[in-house]
Amino acid sequence: MADPSSYRPQPGQIPDSPGVYRFRDEHRRVIYVGKAKSLRQRLANYFQDLAGLHPRTRTMVTTAASVEWTVVSTEVEALQLEYSWIKEYDPRFNVKYRDDKSYPYLAVTMNEEFPRVQVMRGHKKKGVRYFGPYAHAWAIRDTVDLLLRVFPVRTCSAGVFKNASRTGRPCLLGYIGKCSAPCVGRIPAEDHWELADEFCDFMAGRTGTHLRRLEKQMTEAAEEMEYERAARLRDDIGALKKAMEKNAVVFADATDADVIAVAEDELEAAVQIFHVRGGRVRGQRGWVTDKVEEITTGALVEHALQQLYGEETGDAVPKEVLVPALPDPVEPVQEWLTGRRGSGVSLRIPQRGDKRALMETVQRNAQQALVLHKTRRASDLTTRSRALEEIAEALDLDSAPLRIECYDISHLQGDDVVASMVVFEDGLARKSEYRRFQIKGFEGQDDVRSMHEVITRRFRRYLAEKERTGEWTDAESALPDGDATASASSTASASGAGLPDGATLANGKEAPLAAGLKDDEGRPKRFAYPPQLVVVDGGQPQVAAARRALDELGIDDIAVCGLAKRLEEVWLPHDDDPVVLPRTSEGLYLLQRVRDEAHRFAITYQRAKRAKRLRSGPLDDVPGLGETRKQALIKHFGSVKRLRAATVEQICEVPGIGRKTAETIAAALAQAAPPAPAVNTATGEIIDDEEPETTAGSPGDPVTAGAPEERRGQET
Repeated sequence: MADPSSYRPQPGQIPDSPGVYRFRDEHRRVIYVGKAKSLRQRLANYFQDLAGLHPRTRTMVTTAASVEWTVVSTEVEALQLEYSWIKEYDPRFNVKYRDDKSYPYLAVTMNEEFPRVQVMRGHKKKGVRYFGPYAHAWAIRDTVDLLLRVFPVRTCSAGVFKNASRTGRPCLLGYIGKCSAPCVGRIPAEDHWELADEFCDFMAGRTGTHLRRLEKQMTEAAEEMEYERAARLRDDIGALKKAMEKNAVVFADATDADVIAVAEDELEAAVQIFHVRGGRVRGQRGWVTDKVEEITTGALVEHALQQLYGEETGDAVPKEVLVPALPDPVEPVQEWLTGRRGSGVSLRIPQRGDKRALMETVQRNAQQALVLHKTRRASDLTTRSRALEEIAEALDLDSAPLRIECYDISHLQGDDVVASMVVFEDGLARKSEYRRFQIKGFEGQDDVRSMHEVITRRFRRYLAEKERTGEWTDAESALPDGDATASASSTASASGAGLPDGATLANGKEAPLAAGLKDDEGRPKRFAYPPQLVVVDGGQPQVAAARRALDELGIDDIAVCGLAKRLEEVWLPHDDDPVVLPRTSEGLYLLQRVRDEAHRFAITYQRAKRAKRLRSGPLDDVPGLGETRKQALIKHFGSVKRLRAATVEQICEVPGIGRKTAETIAAALAQAAPPAPAVNTATGEIIDDEEPETTAGSPGDPVTAGAPEERRGQET
């Protein structure tokens, strides 16, 4: 725990101007980001007597090891930079609102030739119109079902749409009149797009025009004695009105506004937002946050506004935002919102009338959300704390293991051997820290040797990073066989520095070591933070291998244990007998969760690698041949069999294929042995007339004779 006076800058060094500041810990991680109208006055508040600081602020300044700042010209720039850095660095001591769920939206894909109405979650995509958020997906589907009578827009997936186009038969909705069936040409693309645009207008609150148009058409049909058509229009009007009734009218003047309310106590705060469009409540969502700093209601509102509108532009930012308290100062925030919208935005506290009444309703929702959250979390916090204490006591650790890393090896009969690393911090999974490894040091099945390799590679990188940042200068003497790296410049790639490649991020991409660090800016680093406890999936041999790997690297301050599946025994290095935790122990339950998560993550990666290998074809081995040109070759020749029989001149006829590439393709296909004939496993029929028209990564490859799928084995 650092003394703030050890890194306090001299008063004359801090400028008296607007800016954004960052506190970093001893590992150079950014742990707090803040903005100030005057950096000098704001930072001085952190370096007063510790007894006068808020407990959480005191924890932050004693955790930090340095502070730095960036000067900007205006407070609006400071607000924008603060938001960007909070999103980028994810500082642990900043207020970060977390959704209690991933809210569903009603989305219309206006960026497609034939727009589709569907339920969407997650990040918003460009060119897609969103309405909501809704509390439940079924509420969206009920609304869409009513509106499809009047606006029969496509709702099917791309696969269903393509299949209907191929067969010339629409789906059931096309037959019952709830889809205009653009897949079979019943409606031109332009007319279907206009229909989707009318659907969006109705959802955006412009309902009067459509109702008046339908009522006029109904009257005309009745006067012309077209009673069946008039009856259909009557039912359409009823469906629209029923859909409108699902959204309560709160403002008679068709106001567009977002209403934000905050409920808080000393430790936590809950935020509720009602999205009002066209005078009706179109969506609702809420967040809960820990108050990790001393903060006012106005500051909580400011952070909520950043969360809501930080990535929104145009009409997604309403003309009016009603809040329980104004940020201090309010002008930069209002100017920032105006810039996001492109026109004026009113940020104010409602004082009377319908808007004040709605604010009280939203406030009650926020209060109930905070109570519900506390009820759920109280037992969770207590349980996690007890679990960590039980683990520390059972393993004789000096303190509770706040960061636990667990490793597991997975393979199928010695093929596609991979490993996983999962991270739990404070008893909760931290998925952004998960990592995956390919075993490269040897081939075959040897879990103990694989575990030794993975632990060595992970902590070798940790030592290299400590040396690079100057935290530990004796790394070279600890790294065996001359594997130490001298500086950051020597770690541009794992090869050449003695650091093995093969650790991949959770998305499967593998990058050079230096590309993933970026620690000078405080971004998350790949292997730079040590755990207090390493857990391996296995018994005494795996634990011994992990301990030996750490000893060879000179690391003696990280505890190691293993959890064996058979009897759920906890094994420690150099102990002949396991530690047996009670079956009702929260500590054992946490270790089981960590182990099971590592197993799940490893098996998922192993299956993905195996599936990719089974789908690979001879074209995958041609150097310099990318996916686009492979698809062009298959499209031109129809199959790999025909491509193998083609001459170099015929291959050159494919767009993008030169003579040198064609010669390489012909040589590679000539060397590759033709695959065994495909077999229909249901009938036993041999299908050998054509190879499948697929390339690597495409579905539908038939099972071939002798393929690994014929083998039976247990994945580990």
